[in-house]
Amino acid sequence: MNNRLQQFQAQFDALRIDAFLVTDTVNKQYLTGFDGDGVILVTADQIYVITDSRYETALKRTDHDFKVIITRYYLEAAAQQIERQHITVLGFEDSIPFHEYDRIDELMSSDIVPMTNLIEQMRELKSNEEVQILEHACQMTVKGFKTLLPLIKPGVTERYLANRLDAIMRDLGAEKASFDTIVASGKRAALPHGAATAKQVQTGELITIDFGYYFEGYTSDMTRTVALGDPGEKLRQVYGIVQQAQQAIIDAVKPGVSGQQLDEVGRDLISAAGYGPYFNHGTGHGIGLDIHEGPALSTRSDDQMMASNVITAEPGIYLPDLGGIRIEDDILVTKTGHRILTAGPTDLISL
Repeated sequence: MNNRLQQFQAQFDALRIDAFLVTDTVNKQYLTGFDGDGVILVTADQIYVITDSRYETALKRTDHDFKVIITRYYLEAAAQQIERQHITVLGFEDSIPFHEYDRIDELMSSDIVPMTNLIEQMRELKSNEEVQILEHACQMTVKGFKTLLPLIKPGVTERYLANRLDAIMRDLGAEKASFDTIVASGKRAALPHGAATAKQVQTGELITIDFGYYFEGYTSDMTRTVALGDPGEKLRQVYGIVQQAQQAIIDAVKPGVSGQQLDEVGRDLISAAGYGPYFNHGTGHGIGLDIHEGPALSTRSDDQMMASNVITAEPGIYLPDLGGIRIEDDILVTKTGHRILTAGPTDLISL
């Protein structure tokens, strides 16, 4: 049985549960490697992957130590096992849709207890193998960005750049994008989540490019803002403020510091420069099997950084009708501090 499942089962007594029903796709993948349709029932001494015949052949070809139940009625099959094994208390993920909760409540003979972020908290602590995969993903992300730079020319569209970046990353071995790539130029760069459009990039504009790609199931997340020609004194000055804020945040990363404290480091610096209202999102988040994991870096986060967390640091300033700047890197929290995984200079690149 893999260590993750053993660690998970070891928590059952303290949680006062006899079993746990896993329905979240990413959590299923984390615990067992299986990410298809279905559910996973974890008891104190057994794991059941309950899925349908589409996955039967693939599961037979993989080495695993769980029992496979093939059916189209996932929750009903889980309920049968719970009744057969006289399970009295079943934990489940409280993030499930209400209609799914309603079915669980109807079918299960046991008491059911919602649990918050139980597996997600395990996922925050990366193993050495996970760190190696994430580091590779980050290295390829930096390489992909550098490959894109010569293609950024006046007259090409934001969508062209996003599509070219997608092709570049896939050529480097990426499985898929972790979100729709953001390419926002000129005034549109003031939109923190400005999806790429048919707008042509022009000389004198800043261009924000935010992208992440999966390698072996784990994702990177990086943002760079580049200038096409001279964007003007004010935007160059604002870029310097964001760069300074991001470096201050990164310098403060270490075990024990809270997400709120890291957020304050960058936000206070940006506010002191007079741009506080224009930094309108959180400072960062964890990454791993999902693009947004814990710990969170925000004004309300009491999450404590721990060694082997992998987080982003992404302050920004967004000025309506002028432009915006965001710089984002992926950082490994180490026992003594931190290490930047998307290594490379963050000075403003002028093309």
